[in-house]
Amino acid sequence: MLSTFETILVLDFGSQYTQLIGRRIREANVYSEILPFNTPLDTIRQYKAKGIVLSGGPDSVYEPGAPASDPRLYELGIPVLGVCYGMQLLAKQLGGKVEPSNRREYGSRDIDADTSSHLVNGMRRVWMSHGDRILEPPPGFHVTARTETTMAAMEDTSRNIFGVQFHPEVTHTENGSALLRRFIFDICKCVPDWTIGSFIEHAVERIRTQIGDGRALCAISGGVDSTVAATLVSRAIGDRLIGVFVDTGLLRKNEFEKVLSMLQNNLHLNVKGIDASDRFLNLLEGVTDPETKRKIIGNEFIHVFEDEATRIGAVDYLVQGTLYPDVIESISVKGPSQTIKSHHNVGGLPDRMRLKLVEPLRELFKDEVRQVGMELGLPEDMVWRQPFPGPGLAVRIMGEITREGVRVLQEADDILIAEIKKAGLYRQIWQSFGVLLPVKSVGVMGDIRTYEHTLAIRAVHSTDGMTADWVRLPYDVMSVISNRIVNEVKGINRVVYDITSKPPATIEWE
Repeated sequence: MLSTFETILVLDFGSQYTQLIGRRIREANVYSEILPFNTPLDTIRQYKAKGIVLSGGPDSVYEPGAPASDPRLYELGIPVLGVCYGMQLLAKQLGGKVEPSNRREYGSRDIDADTSSHLVNGMRRVWMSHGDRILEPPPGFHVTARTETTMAAMEDTSRNIFGVQFHPEVTHTENGSALLRRFIFDICKCVPDWTIGSFIEHAVERIRTQIGDGRALCAISGGVDSTVAATLVSRAIGDRLIGVFVDTGLLRKNEFEKVLSMLQNNLHLNVKGIDASDRFLNLLEGVTDPETKRKIIGNEFIHVFEDEATRIGAVDYLVQGTLYPDVIESISVKGPSQTIKSHHNVGGLPDRMRLKLVEPLRELFKDEVRQVGMELGLPEDMVWRQPFPGPGLAVRIMGEITREGVRVLQEADDILIAEIKKAGLYRQIWQSFGVLLPVKSVGVMGDIRTYEHTLAIRAVHSTDGMTADWVRLPYDVMSVISNRIVNEVKGINRVVYDITSKPPATIEWE
């Protein structure tokens, strides 16, 4: 997207921290956009960016086929900051020498920074993650920081090209955000115009321009993303927005009735409820592959909306709550962050879809969407509702989806959420849910042998869903949850807890 805001571009070379760079820039109220490393130079020019950051990456710059951006990038007159691999790449492209290091650096390291460098002055403890080193800087560059074994920073202030071997975007680097702010404001001369209020103003105007006098359908799930998207579009075009809330048969217990009432009565949105549970469940019968599940659900969502559009007549647009992490995880080129899984509102769309997409939140991270929701005056309970995946319980039932499996998981999930809320932990946790496993084990209840399913509980802390750490739930809370589920939900006789972070795992199991 070509933004109307002052922009810093981040070229992605595959680092697990690339999204963090983009987020740190936005935290400084400056818009950032992440593009593949091989984005054509003409496309980069169109952004009229105030600065460019070259991200880290897992490759070695001297290996055949290593990812590289167009070297003419440095001739655009735009300030450039290379981070880790990005620093090594610009060193190689501008005439420096990069080689394997005989002493790799991973983790926290002390650096000796040159006090004459405005960018790195004051930097002491940083986070390193590299196996190569720059032996010789390019002509015109001054080394501004070192560790015991390697060059930690360099700069050519005459061309406004800078490189740091460490990762300023991670919290482990002390004063890393301050370094990025110096680059953003002092070197790139950005104006901090990326605010929630300004986003809403521009988004509403953009929606009006895109839809014109037309009408739009909005795919509403009851979650914060689709509800905020619907509210934005409703503010732009009023009653010409028709909200559609579909019961896929894969929602939480009693969710269809509760959410529909809230949307219609509390938020006063023009929303129609459609019971399509049989359509979805019949299509998913016998399907076990996670990607196939997501594709089936994504396609059927669109078919339901197209059918509804036909009944309503003269509807040309479909509004979806697609977020930036959805886009990043679903789109991949050689080198940058690999496609983890298709999202139903990105990778699951049919190739030939009659409705044109409107995605007003496409450039936002999750916490930014919550801020938009609060600014729009949505109820706090709605804004802080934990994320729920578009495919619903389909990606929380491992293996084949059956109506009985859905019932069992709905009952268990209802208990889990109730106890999390009762313990006062719901707002502190990014996401908490149960996963029904296709694993049966022997148990005993009232001296009777049982052979039933296992439920895995997943609870994670996160800010934007790109990375996550598992929650250390109190043992007494875990005990109550386990006891209630095993005793009250027929079909489950064992409860386990997932203690894996993202990465290496994803938040959802499928």
